[in-house]
Order: sequence, then structure tokens, then C-alpha cells
Amino acid sequence: EADKSARRIVVTGVPHGLLHHDVMTDILIIHFQKSKNNGGDVEEVKYPTEKKGVAYVTFEDQAVVESVLKKDQHLLEDQRLSRSYPLTVTRYSGNVSSLVINLPVFPL
Repeated sequence: EADKSARRIVVTGVPHGLLHHDVMTDILIIHFQKSKNNGGDVEEVKYPTEKKGVAYVTFEDQAVVESVLKKDQHLLEDQRLSRSYPLTVTRYSGNVSSLVINLPVFPL
């Protein structure tokens, strides 16, 4: 799982509620596999997530994460979308859950 999180990005700004989740997942896979988006082979897309408009994309190669993060602007474009949507792409950090685990437990 640690290796997987190094190959994962967080995508925000995914248009919510416009298309079926499966269709939006396909559009995201296509976007992040295109060379014009500095993309590469996508292993997995997690969408929808607990947060609206957020997706997690895991690549097969960690080097793709670096190149995708270097691209200035990601515009989600597809004929099934009425317009293009700017996406914000950030490095995934798996440390969120560990914060909860490490909280001290005080006896009552």
C-alpha cells in the first residue's frame, strides 16, 4: 500500500453530478493517459470518493506522477462534457489516517 500511495495523485475540481460515476471515471482515465497531459498508464481511479468533486488516480509508474504534477494546468475535456473543467492535481499523502491512529488515549 505504501508503494501504491507513491503512485497516486489527488484530483479536485471533478464536475460532480453531471454524468454517471462510471462515465466520469472513464473520462478521468482517458485524460490521465494522454501524453499531452504528461500522463501514462493508469492502474486505478477511485471515484466517487467521500468528498464531492475529488478523485484518486493511481498510475502504474511513479515517474508518471512527477510528470503529471509538472503540467501547469489540467483541463478535463470530453465530448460528453458541456465545457472543459480545470482540475487541481496534487500529490497524494497517505498520512491523513495515521494522524488519527497516533492520538493519545486518555483513561476516563
